[in-house]
Amino acid sequence: MIPGDAIIVIVTRPDSGSPNAARVQPGWPPAVVAGAYQTGINLMRDLARRGVRVCCIDCAREQPGFSTVYGPAYLCPNPDDTPAEWLAFMLDLADRLGGKPALIPSADQFVSAIAEHARVLEERFLFCRGGVTAQKLLATKRRQYEVAEQHGLPVPRTRLIGSGADLEAFCAEAVFPCVLKPIHFREWQRLPTSHPLYCVKVLPADSADDLCAKYALAAEISPEVIVQEVIAGPDANKLVYLSCYSQTGERLGHCLFRQVRTHPPHFGSASVVEPALDDEATDRLCDGFLRSLGYAGMCELELKRDDRDGRVKLIEANPRYSVTSDAALYAGVDIGWLHYLDLVGQPVTPVDPAPREFRHVVLARDFATIRSHLTEGLATWRTVLRSYKPPVAFFDFDLRDWRVTAATSLNLAKIIVRGVFPKRRSEPGPRGRGF
Repeated sequence: MIPGDAIIVIVTRPDSGSPNAARVQPGWPPAVVAGAYQTGINLMRDLARRGVRVCCIDCAREQPGFSTVYGPAYLCPNPDDTPAEWLAFMLDLADRLGGKPALIPSADQFVSAIAEHARVLEERFLFCRGGVTAQKLLATKRRQYEVAEQHGLPVPRTRLIGSGADLEAFCAEAVFPCVLKPIHFREWQRLPTSHPLYCVKVLPADSADDLCAKYALAAEISPEVIVQEVIAGPDANKLVYLSCYSQTGERLGHCLFRQVRTHPPHFGSASVVEPALDDEATDRLCDGFLRSLGYAGMCELELKRDDRDGRVKLIEANPRYSVTSDAALYAGVDIGWLHYLDLVGQPVTPVDPAPREFRHVVLARDFATIRSHLTEGLATWRTVLRSYKPPVAFFDFDLRDWRVTAATSLNLAKIIVRGVFPKRRSEPGPRGRGF
């Protein structure tokens, strides 16, 4: 257990006996977490408990990181809309913090911004300067599938679409069902709440006509989208590879998880995961891909085993600290701390995951998806309750961070009420935060 651990979990964090430093030493720099969603809060928590002076930034004041106890949050300009103002803000923040802070992204928006301004930022911050090119490639869907295939990671049939003619060519070859995705989720996240694509992550399509109709809707926002064949199989075929690579390309930590439930079912993000302890082939596949790419930093790869050919294929890559990255901690791999140590120039001995079984639950997602799983026959109350049986760890429940947890608890209560008194509505596709 890490000293001062106050997070409310039933599973403990195993002591791996790692020779790596356990706490920050005098003179080590502070850390800036770029992103104030719960993901960023958890990374702040893990660094703060190691003694790191940590803060976060975000351009959305409503993010929960502005209420956390683990460090101050600073409202920054939106790097997509006003990149020059964001860069000036970051340089000023470095001056205020002193030293040369470690800069660690927990949201794709800031992965792209750091890569875009790397030449200037490297003078004032510590980050994976040699890895920003690969991170930028994986931060949007524009090229990540092409890059994955070029470096040996299988992908479903995928096409970047820019016109109706491109779509017709794809449909002539594709096996349906297929999905349509924005180049990045935040393109649709910015839409008015009344828009049918607001916060939609993917649009499933059962036929060519269905896909064409949905493309017509998406093209009103941007003609460039990703279309892709669905990887056949249940959600239980989905895997998540979590890792941290040093600035010289050495793997410092890794673990692999199997998704138990997703929100929403079929095309959503994981709400419950558990360690995949015996899948060495997938571990080698993912490690080989990232090494081939010359990757540095933290990365999550979401994958799925295709029932048609048995191959593990990429769903998407997240070149940063992610929601499921929090689960690695309970497998004995503190990837946020390993990454910080590497950034500040400390020696790091690679860490392997502990061979133990537990479940990691994202309460907000799971409460929202349980009803759908029960309705579709994907789960029973017995299997739902079993997933909450110890040992279990919670992503978004921490009594020490009481303000954030109070807001989460209120949100969970609202989800329960909506489940008891549901509103009838038609949605074009799975919605989510994209984090």
